[in-house]
Amino acid sequence: MVILAIGGVGKPVRALDPGENETWVTVEQFERVLDSVAGREDVGLTFDDGNVSDVEIALPRLVERDLTAEFFPLAGRIGQRGFLDADGLRELVEAGMSIGSHGWEHRDWRRLDGRHARRELEIAPKLLEDLSGEPVRAYAPPFGAYDRRVLSRLRRSGATRVYTHEGGAVSRDSWLRPRTEVRHDIDQEWIDGVLGNRDGLYRRAGRAMARVARLARF
Repeated sequence: MVILAIGGVGKPVRALDPGENETWVTVEQFERVLDSVAGREDVGLTFDDGNVSDVEIALPRLVERDLTAEFFPLAGRIGQRGFLDADGLRELVEAGMSIGSHGWEHRDWRRLDGRHARRELEIAPKLLEDLSGEPVRAYAPPFGAYDRRVLSRLRRSGATRVYTHEGGAVSRDSWLRPRTEVRHDIDQEWIDGVLGNRDGLYRRAGRAMARVARLARF
């Protein structure tokens, strides 16, 4: 299967971090993606950061198409302007969506000392559990960045799934799951290229999947 990673949808209501605009799409682009995904069991949808557009824009359109997705908020930004609050998290869960952790802040987990690693990998998911009322066992490292030490820490934290950004295809039972980023310049040609030719998609996985397999064996 292929897993898509989506940032924000629509017009941002907050100042974006440098480069963050690259992962925001218009409502029209988003609806094109959903219409291409609807009815397909070989495509997964994920959302990073916990933007308020997850509830205000994405959720009703997912429900309309009988689609589910996994959402990875930043725990340290819950309730801030432009981000989900506790009510939003519970609304996602009540609609059948899943909650995972994107950490506390948007920082590279490869460069964490012990104190910050605990906040990013233990305190953040615990807060999301408390607010959403559901277990949080899936993780999406910011920037898709990881190494063997990050993966070791995630295993010790009880992670059941870890999502990265290599792109390409992944088996349904994989612990380490590469995703394909949905970016601001997507069009129907891009969508068809990523989702339309499944045989080609698996061939293109190539070296990225090999790297994932090597790092997952430790």
